[in-house]
Amino acid sequence: MFFNSINYLVFLPIIFAVFLLFKFKNRWLVLLCASYYFYFAFQKPSLLVVLLLVTIVTYIFGILIHLYSGTNLKKLFFGAGITILVLILVYLKYLNFFIINLSALFDLNLQPGGMLFTGEFEFIGLSYFTFQALSYLMDINSGTFKPERNIGIFALYLSFFPKLLQGPIERADSLITQLRVKYVFDYDNFRRGLFLILWGLFKKVIIADNLARLVNPVYDNVYSYSGFPLWTATFFFALQLYFDFSGYTDMALGSARLFNIKLTKNFNNPYFATSVSDFWRRWHISFSRWLLDYIFTPLQLRLKSLKIWSSVIALFVTFLLCGVWHGASWNYIIWGLINGLFMSVSALTQNFRNKIATTTGIAKFPTLHHAVKVIITFTLVCLAWIFFRANSVEEAFYIYNNLFVNIGLQDIYYTLLTYAETSAGFVYSLTADMFDKDILRTVLVLLLLLSVLSGFVYFIIKSIKSNRFKFALYEQPVWFRWSLIYSLIAILLMFWTIAENVKFIYLKF
Repeated sequence: MFFNSINYLVFLPIIFAVFLLFKFKNRWLVLLCASYYFYFAFQKPSLLVVLLLVTIVTYIFGILIHLYSGTNLKKLFFGAGITILVLILVYLKYLNFFIINLSALFDLNLQPGGMLFTGEFEFIGLSYFTFQALSYLMDINSGTFKPERNIGIFALYLSFFPKLLQGPIERADSLITQLRVKYVFDYDNFRRGLFLILWGLFKKVIIADNLARLVNPVYDNVYSYSGFPLWTATFFFALQLYFDFSGYTDMALGSARLFNIKLTKNFNNPYFATSVSDFWRRWHISFSRWLLDYIFTPLQLRLKSLKIWSSVIALFVTFLLCGVWHGASWNYIIWGLINGLFMSVSALTQNFRNKIATTTGIAKFPTLHHAVKVIITFTLVCLAWIFFRANSVEEAFYIYNNLFVNIGLQDIYYTLLTYAETSAGFVYSLTADMFDKDILRTVLVLLLLLSVLSGFVYFIIKSIKSNRFKFALYEQPVWFRWSLIYSLIAILLMFWTIAENVKFIYLKF
């Protein structure tokens, strides 16, 4: 039951109605049952078994860590709890990867087998609720949170259905506290929640899924392309990934908002970041904060005697884990290390770059300087995304080697022409017999160029003026708000093919 399915759009209002029918003391039970049903609906009982196992292990060790605080047993229980959770994650998600690579490295004849490694045994959401469980134990160990005694409330904390599959990765002091607050119907929360669901669905179905039509033909057959098509497909993928993931997050936040629960805002205009470190403060915020609080900061403090190199080492280790978290693939590992490299170089060259800005005089023009940093950062992030999207390490290296091959005006024209015809295929099919083919093609190219350039200029100007783009819908006139809402609904009804039900990209992590 994915967020962009008709099943979910039926499931959510039913659960909300049942939720309202129950008294406060039993409403958590409605949400817990709904969450387990939501997870069970994927028709993989093993998913629910693993979730229950993680829930029980975390609940028990959380209480034990707190009970034996101040004794040597505390360290023992903390270490045991963390080890068990990590082993569950590694065994289910990474064992196959380890076996294949060890077999290749040492020329062994090791073959993964059994139901676990058929490729059909997926653990959707495993990384999210396991990392949430890890942070719960670490918060109890540090004394920042006391364990939840009601196992039902705790189970709901890990399994709350809006954030179960793709996050946000919520902290206990935020979500558990809200689960205990008495619900009072709030019209503002209700309408904002509904709009977030609508806006997230629009991002996914209309923007992300249609950008995929431009990205997939290139990335699924990279050896047939070079130069400009590789650049444009990479830039389009960056946008596709953002609208796909942020679309899910908006729907998650909107669904939770109906129950007066505010989940963590996971994005803050990441592509307007002025550095790669700034990008990671804006992208997948709940996960970035998790890495900062539980990996980077403790490791940096342990290595503080190394001075600046403590940050460099901590960054590489943190982003190695970031890559591994995304999946058992060398593509993700290399992608994580590339981000670690970018951030390490940025930390080591900060003074040097400031001198360049002063020497060249660009520092005297803060608006221009800001715009240059945004463009450079976006380009670096997109170059890193190549490993994230490529089907193999070999294909990723092919893309890097051919980015600057065959870049000419004719190549650019025909690439834009192909994208224009693909993105406006339905218009072309309706008008091909009415207009001259060459004229129509030229018009499509010009319209595409105009829309891209105008949109780029508009967003850059807004970014420069406010350092972020924020459109506050509820600050607009009533007629404008409802016109926009009805327009979004109309567009979804016209172009959303329910049968396709394209999965969200981040579900596989």
